[in-house]
Amino acid sequence: MNIWFQIQRCATDPNSYKSLGDSFRIIFRTEGLLGFYKGILPPILAETPKRAVKFFTFEQYKKLLEYVSPSPALTFAIAGLGSGLTEAIVVNPFEVVKIGLQANRNTFAEQPSTMSYARHIIKKEGLGLQGLNKGFTATLGRHGVFNMVYFGFYYNVKNIIPVNKDPTLEFWRKFGIGLLSGTIASVINIPFDVAKSRIQGPQPVPGEIKYRTCFKTMATVYQEEGILALYKGLLPKVMRLGPGGAVMLLVYEYTYSWLQENW
Repeated sequence: MNIWFQIQRCATDPNSYKSLGDSFRIIFRTEGLLGFYKGILPPILAETPKRAVKFFTFEQYKKLLEYVSPSPALTFAIAGLGSGLTEAIVVNPFEVVKIGLQANRNTFAEQPSTMSYARHIIKKEGLGLQGLNKGFTATLGRHGVFNMVYFGFYYNVKNIIPVNKDPTLEFWRKFGIGLLSGTIASVINIPFDVAKSRIQGPQPVPGEIKYRTCFKTMATVYQEEGILALYKGLLPKVMRLGPGGAVMLLVYEYTYSWLQENW
């Protein structure tokens, strides 16, 4: 949902949405119920390897950092940054396809399939930074910053707040910290998300590339639309990654603990 807010350039944009509720109404009216599920196949295909890479590399970077011996607080943040940068390499091609499909205002039935759209990108623009890996630096920033804050905040705060002996209260302690981690990380990394959406989405003038690099795109959006434009789509992003981030960490922690005890 946040992609639809991030690619619109101003209030005079003919496809502009005034609010979250307004976007739901317009999409449903113009594109039907299936319009909410555009571009769903790429994230489904990417989700399992993405999460596997996120948590596996986080643990590996933590082990590597033991030889450097930074402070424990810094270890979590640096390992999170490394896991995010690695994760970005895996997910960026899927993001290019997903955003291209979601930015298409035609009805679900009129859209190209995920595979045919991916083949179209490769045939027309190739596999490089102008094609299937367009917006790569912005994706690096988005995932790197998110995971750095996400893991760094969660594990540092969790180690400060005392463990509760009651399993239910302990669950909610972890959930609350995870919710804050996902929310804060979303707020901090969203300018990279906006830049990524602008670079990977449709350009304002067909045939002309206005949004090309991460930081230049941020500067352009700030100069033309103001600071708040760099936070477009924040509400749906927080609604998704706040509780979603908490659930993800809890599943990881309890699964990791069970595997250590039983394997």
